[in-house]
Amino acid sequence: MDRPVVRAIAQVAAADDAPPPGESAPPEENERYFIATQRQLIWRAFKRHRLALISSLALLVLYLSMAFAEFLGPYEPFERNREALHHPPTRIHLFHEGRFVGPFVYRYEQTLDMQTLRRNYAEDTSQPYPIRLLQRGSPYRMWGLFEGDLHLFGVEEPATVYLLGTDDLGRDMFSRITQASRISLSIGLVGVALSFLLGASLGAISGYFGGAVDTVIQRIIELLRSVPTIPLWMGLAAAIPPAWSMQKRYFGITVIISLVAWTSLARVVRGKFLELREADFVAAGRLAGATDAKIILTHMLPGFMSYLIVNATLAIPNMILGETSLSFLGLGLQRPVLSWGVLLQNAQNVRTMAVHPWLMTPVLFVIAAVLLFNFVGDGLRDAADPYKR
Repeated sequence: MDRPVVRAIAQVAAADDAPPPGESAPPEENERYFIATQRQLIWRAFKRHRLALISSLALLVLYLSMAFAEFLGPYEPFERNREALHHPPTRIHLFHEGRFVGPFVYRYEQTLDMQTLRRNYAEDTSQPYPIRLLQRGSPYRMWGLFEGDLHLFGVEEPATVYLLGTDDLGRDMFSRITQASRISLSIGLVGVALSFLLGASLGAISGYFGGAVDTVIQRIIELLRSVPTIPLWMGLAAAIPPAWSMQKRYFGITVIISLVAWTSLARVVRGKFLELREADFVAAGRLAGATDAKIILTHMLPGFMSYLIVNATLAIPNMILGETSLSFLGLGLQRPVLSWGVLLQNAQNVRTMAVHPWLMTPVLFVIAAVLLFNFVGDGLRDAADPYKR
């Protein structure tokens, strides 16, 4: 290709990053898009999508907090406080008697209304209790391996700090939500990994070989897609033996959600393979003696890998919502296992939500996780689209 033509292509590709009027870019700047790899081009386009970039950082913080849930929570998630049943969220103050003290809380006193049998909590403002970082508290085992009692923050007794209130047994909701995020967030990654493997492999086999193999796979897909999703989930989840351990039940729910989610991806992969299997580079690979597996994995799948990545990113929220819905209905994970759906079981009663609205807090984390993944997926989709770069 002639040198002037190369420079023209590079200048068009770099139009989006053109400097302001009056400023000139260095000569090599116009050619960096021409020599950049596909990953570099996608990353440069993704960095310009501010909302997706911020959402990626927020998801990173969310998953880091999931990994260190025992350290972040001020209390052990199953620790009960009989003097703090349905305790409202603790108010954090900065000034005591007109003097700046820093973040602190007051001790709460409980009274029982004998007419309504409702517990009322009032602050005892006589003494402030500072919120301290790296406070010693309830013992725990990090990842079930390392013992410790150091928490990110806490207060000295007899004061308590319940940022999101407590449940009907006096257990700290903030500590339970951070602990529950491990299952709710990881089940999305594990479920998408399984559905991605099923959808990509079966779709590739169906589109590449065709014939009887394609017919069988497509009939299976049509059978799964013809059954309503929620009843199918409910039926399969109800078939899990109640005596199963937490690990087996978790794996069972993940497999159930993956069995439903792979069909749409398989249809898309099949369509792309039907289009690509007659391409010249595929025929050249066959003539060169490449095996079918090498042609599929090395030449055909990388051609639309960007779409597969975006599809997987947008599928994670569906997995999270699927687990939350099943657990909320009592057909998924069960107590004492902690997940956002299990915690929302306490908010099934309308009267309970009206009197203790903080029990609905886990739904805010579900909404935030779903929106963050959708924003990241939108950014990846735009970055992977060559016509938008």
